[in-house]
Amino acid sequence: MGHDAPHEADGSGEAGTDGVPGPGRAGNLLDFLNVAAVVVDLEGRIVFWSPQATGVFGYTAEEALGRYAARLLLGEEDRRRATELFATVMGSGESWSGTFPVRHRDGGARLVEFRNVRLQDDLGDVYALGIAVDQTALHDVEGRLAISEQLVSQAPVGFALLDADLRYRLVNPALERINGVPAAQHIGRRPRDVHLHGVVETVESALRYVLRTGMSLIDQYIVGRTPADPDHDHAWSVSYYRVHGPAGRVIGVASSVVDVTERHLAAAEAERARKRLALLADASARIGTTLGVERTARELAEVAVPDLADVAAVDILDDVLNCRVRTRREEGPELFRALAVASAFPTAVTAAADPVGEVAAYGPERLITRCVRTGQPVLVPHCGPRDLRRIARDAQAADALARAGAHSYLAVPLIAHGETLGAVDLLRTRTPAPFDEDDVLLLRELAARAAIAIGNARWHQNVRTAAETLQRSLLPPASPKRPGLRIASLYRPAQSANEIGGDWYDVVPLSDDKTALVIGDVMGNGIDAAAAMGRLCTAARAYAALDLPPDDILRHLDGLTHSLEHYIATCLYATYDPRTGQCRIANAGHLPPVLARTGRKPRLLHLPPGAPLGVGGVGFDTATVALRPGDRLLLYTDGLVETRNDPIDERLGLLLRTIDSVDPSLDATCVRLVDSMRRPEDPDDVALLLVETQDAALPPD
Repeated sequence: MGHDAPHEADGSGEAGTDGVPGPGRAGNLLDFLNVAAVVVDLEGRIVFWSPQATGVFGYTAEEALGRYAARLLLGEEDRRRATELFATVMGSGESWSGTFPVRHRDGGARLVEFRNVRLQDDLGDVYALGIAVDQTALHDVEGRLAISEQLVSQAPVGFALLDADLRYRLVNPALERINGVPAAQHIGRRPRDVHLHGVVETVESALRYVLRTGMSLIDQYIVGRTPADPDHDHAWSVSYYRVHGPAGRVIGVASSVVDVTERHLAAAEAERARKRLALLADASARIGTTLGVERTARELAEVAVPDLADVAAVDILDDVLNCRVRTRREEGPELFRALAVASAFPTAVTAAADPVGEVAAYGPERLITRCVRTGQPVLVPHCGPRDLRRIARDAQAADALARAGAHSYLAVPLIAHGETLGAVDLLRTRTPAPFDEDDVLLLRELAARAAIAIGNARWHQNVRTAAETLQRSLLPPASPKRPGLRIASLYRPAQSANEIGGDWYDVVPLSDDKTALVIGDVMGNGIDAAAAMGRLCTAARAYAALDLPPDDILRHLDGLTHSLEHYIATCLYATYDPRTGQCRIANAGHLPPVLARTGRKPRLLHLPPGAPLGVGGVGFDTATVALRPGDRLLLYTDGLVETRNDPIDERLGLLLRTIDSVDPSLDATCVRLVDSMRRPEDPDDVALLLVETQDAALPPD
């Protein structure tokens, strides 16, 4: 592992390692060994005695100088051999080294390592210099050095010693392998001269800190690259500590390096797996929250960025959206509708994508076309110009992708119940890592969940469209013209995520210019509720033609509803006679109508209570209300006033306050009532029937 750090003063007042002596420089190897120097003249008398000699032999200079060395330091049995060696050195000038037993001042025998050489001064006098080291001390140092060398050279972890100038002095074989640089190319050079840059500044700062303060740094986690493997990241656990000599002199800083790449990769993979699981959990909560196809597609795209991609798009086959049987083809274009595009940041890539909501023909050369036709993912880890042309809709869009840095692409089909609905495709522009097989598996899981939700939403929308079509076909096509009445009506289905209910209204001409006003609500949703509503609406119109009293009409409808088994319905049936101004009303569990009279506050008409249609065995009563010219009567279904959280009395009060604001246009009044009373998320349909009485002599609007 490389270290790059220039030398900084360590505050010790010592010289560097350039060989220049300085004050206070002590504690080197010679001092540690206590190397002694003794000089004897030609007659064998001691003429020089170093302080270290006292430590080796035990005698002080005063006790040793002037005395014969052989008599002072050797036993009688060794003097003859010593004399012969002395004569050889002095006569021939050849040096001699070896081990020789000496007699210590304490009376004990010691083995001492000697090196003897002949000296000659400027007067021609000859002397013998003896360099002596206690053998025990020397063997101790040799043993330590040998152990240290073996530990360093055979250690499986990398080791380096750098001097105070941060130049390599020692590199072991393990560090050679880690760095991919021979030891000889380390020695004398600074780390910056040997290693690739990357985390050099961090390491350099750490080395300086340790050298300056003496505080060790243990298990520093570093990720980078070396000449041994310049194309892949590796991880190391590095420790730094300052190294001192025997007397405390700062030698430099040492580093130990342990390759923890496998642990790093395992941890990275575990973190990646954790993020994948978190993304799947997030997708489960965010995809398919409604039964809207466009909303579900948008949720899928938004889940994919930024955790999986920089840009995501969802495209659905147009035949699928329109419930047409799709013919499998191998040639020619496919018609898609782009439903969603999402990006992690503002980018020109979104503008280069197919516009959301529009139908576009994707040629057979495009990768997304291949994806839906084969039903298999398309992975392009590294995109070239040719790939971008097969991703984008045209050459200009491909250029925009290239300028934005698009470098990796992934498309996965949306398949539900064996049917291919479309595809989701991803791009990476700023994220450096390319898509891989793990990303394919993750996107397939997301696509599978989204495809089920999109398939369900498509089915729901188809059923809802059929129910709404059926329901609207049974409602009056326009507000009819009736004597003595101005009439307006409004039907508004619930939002697309909810099923169509069974709300209906009708205006039925009767004999003698009378008019029947009907409003009802079949409890339930979907096409079955719409069909039940249609049967009741048709029956009410047929019974109305018999000119029966309102309570009899409800009694017949109750019997019909009871035969429908699972359905009950509320209904309000009224007849108005413009000649008398009388309005006769019967109620089957429906909300009370509102009477708005000029100059007075609107009020609810309290009618005799009645059970909903389908309960059976309950009678109905007819109430008569006298209406004046200019009076307005509002009939409505519960979708206008009922909510999940508000008390019904408060909502009815709000209805009375809202309708109190007179608008000359009945149609505008209906729209204002619905817009004021309902919220977009309200789940129920609403139907309104608003009439205003006129003088019978006046023609209807």
